[in-house]
Amino acid sequence: MEFKKEVAANLNQLLEKTYDAEKGYKDAATNVKDTKMKSFLEEQAQQRNSFGHEIKQEIKAFDQKPDKGGSITGTLHRTWMDVKTAFSGNENETVMEEVQRGEKAAIEDYDEILAETSLPGSTKSLLQNQRQKIEQAQQSAQNWKVIS
Repeated sequence: MEFKKEVAANLNQLLEKTYDAEKGYKDAATNVKDTKMKSFLEEQAQQRNSFGHEIKQEIKAFDQKPDKGGSITGTLHRTWMDVKTAFSGNENETVMEEVQRGEKAAIEDYDEILAETSLPGSTKSLLQNQRQKIEQAQQSAQNWKVIS
């Protein structure tokens, strides 16, 4: 029983950060003028929304309760909340730098949980898949910076 609670607690922390990433992408999308960039940011927000649903299902599979939203204290410290500060003139490069920074932090969070050797196979597979997509988004942001 303790094992289930521990796994669910780790997943809930990841869920909170996923909510923050989704919000960060939405905020960024509303502040950019470039239509292609706006589309990319909106797609990433939707993907993080899907990640959240998948993580919730995994938590429920452990007979635990998913958190409903990010914590008040956690929100103050999350990388994604810094996205708003990227809009000093709405420069595309600055926005994508923030995306990269947020995605790097997310990958580190995933790596920390994935390092636990006792993770159930379904949880590990889910998190590896999400991590890979986050890495792809980070690479897309890097490529965007190079192209701009």
